[in-house]
Amino acid sequence: MTTEKIISLYGMEEIKEFNHDNTWTLVQKVKDGDREAFMTLTRMYQKKVFVLTYSFFRNKEDALDLVQETFLKLYQKIDSFRRGHNFEAWLLQISRNLCIDYYRKNMSRRRELESEKTVEELNVPDGRSQGGEQAQDLKDILSRCVDKLAERQRTIFIMRHYNQLKNEEIAQALGISPGTVKSLHFKAVHNLRALMGPYLGWET
Repeated sequence: MTTEKIISLYGMEEIKEFNHDNTWTLVQKVKDGDREAFMTLTRMYQKKVFVLTYSFFRNKEDALDLVQETFLKLYQKIDSFRRGHNFEAWLLQISRNLCIDYYRKNMSRRRELESEKTVEELNVPDGRSQGGEQAQDLKDILSRCVDKLAERQRTIFIMRHYNQLKNEEIAQALGISPGTVKSLHFKAVHNLRALMGPYLGWET
């Protein structure tokens, strides 16, 4: 199912005709406790937030949960937003941070879904030929080593291999260039080789 179909299915409205002045007026009203203004602000930006969260997880339930969390966090932090700043960029950064936090909290669960492709990417010997127990050991080693990567390398590695997102999709979700994604992914793989070497008897 496409992002557009999911948005339609869940009745996500989007107000397309708006400008920075209108946004600031709504922000001011929300700060004053105007619930209708908050609902209008939500309708203005919920589609953009959903596209971001869906690009992270490719799962509509997770994405919709993160949309709700984003706007809850927005309501909690609205007093810190100052006129002259880019509201959309500020809101999407809140959403990105929530998505990354969600990855961290649910990393172990998500690793259980599929890690064989990641192992192959690193040219790790397939332990299944010597028994399922060794294969599981390889997955455990990989999981521990992924945990040791720098934050952005770890996030990109997980998005690339566990959620099978393309570089362009990762770049859009994280607000960075595809070139930066490629560079950080290369570093992640390089560092994982070094981290896994002692466990697997690789020469360094």
